[in-house]
Amino acid sequence: MKKSLLLGMFLIICSGILAACGNGDSSGSSNENAVELEMYSWRTEDRSAYEEIIAAFEEENPGIKIKFNPFDSTEYNTILTNALVSGTGPDIVQLRPYSGAQTIADNGYLVALDDIEGIENFDDSYLEAAQGSDGSTYGIPLSLNVGVIFYNQNIFEEYGLDVPETWEDFVSVSEELLANDIIPVAQGGRDAYLLSMLHGVISPTAYGGNEFVDELTEGNTDLTDERMLASLDRMEEITAFLPDDFIALDDNDAQALFYAEEAAMYINGDYRLETFENNIPDIPVGVITGFKEEDAEEPLVMDWVDSSYGVVEGTEHEEEALKFMEFMASQEFGQTFSDSLSRVSAVDGVTATHEIVQQVTEASEANSTPYLMLVHYGEGSPTSKTIFEDGLQGMYLGEITKEALLEQTQENAERAAEEGVEELEMIEEDE
Repeated sequence: MKKSLLLGMFLIICSGILAACGNGDSSGSSNENAVELEMYSWRTEDRSAYEEIIAAFEEENPGIKIKFNPFDSTEYNTILTNALVSGTGPDIVQLRPYSGAQTIADNGYLVALDDIEGIENFDDSYLEAAQGSDGSTYGIPLSLNVGVIFYNQNIFEEYGLDVPETWEDFVSVSEELLANDIIPVAQGGRDAYLLSMLHGVISPTAYGGNEFVDELTEGNTDLTDERMLASLDRMEEITAFLPDDFIALDDNDAQALFYAEEAAMYINGDYRLETFENNIPDIPVGVITGFKEEDAEEPLVMDWVDSSYGVVEGTEHEEEALKFMEFMASQEFGQTFSDSLSRVSAVDGVTATHEIVQQVTEASEANSTPYLMLVHYGEGSPTSKTIFEDGLQGMYLGEITKEALLEQTQENAERAAEEGVEELEMIEEDE
């Protein structure tokens, strides 16, 4: 009996060992050995899409796991800076475009990506948004953003309104909406960045588009130019078409007005398209990509390269992180990104399948101008963009004149330029 009992116990133990070592648990074993990369982002609303994209990468690369960790957009910069400075940061980071990426790269926190496979899939102008002062590329560009005016097609049809093509058309349509007790534009102003976005969308035809931008960048004029003042006149004029006390509303408040069909239009980046289709699928939404200049055939579209993703210098898993960068530079990623999020991919050769995304892409390719304050005035601490949009809040509250707003922004831009030259000289000396 003792022998039988011992034999039984032995068989039970062996069965347990064999079960633990059998084929049914082999995948768990490989997962335990997989390298996990942490990936920071500020796009909490894109979590489900990224998880699908990441799953496709992990299937092709079973030895690598990606942990997508998004934060609130307004808190992201502080969280990322603290993590990088303390050395406790992630392996992969989402980078703000232009000066945002440049600052982090110049401080030595990023790995150069000039030699990775797929970097040739991006236009040079897109790569410029993710470069350091040394000219190297430190981020894989994600998308091209376009500032647009969304409009409720049902409301426009109900009141027989034509889609406006010029600023004058827009004013006329807005007055008609007001006459029918409908808020023309759902707009928040509590978050100052919403105001520079508003300016970027409605003002290019007021200051003269690319001709004025070229004069600014070449140093032949500055932000106190009367053409820039004319753009602020337009910003004042539009207040008649915004919600009461709009300066106290945030973006969620503005979206709620649009969802409830209390407002006919909403101004922001084209990336809100997916948000609307998820939240108000029964309301047909169209887009106005910009206003036409006098005698122009195509609207003038305000666009900019959005964020990029980079690899943190010093990560223990640089090889694996670079492999994910190569994946993000592929047409496979670009197409999935465009289809999943209804966005314009930065990857060359990707064709959008969404009708509105196609419209936005074609309009941008036909006649575009940069998001002036983001692309050219994102430097300094505080940035000149921040001074400008905070000044817009002050202007609407009656605390500052248009002229003083532009003077302050110009002074900050000059100071930022001087500081940039000094920092560049220090970098060159260190090299």
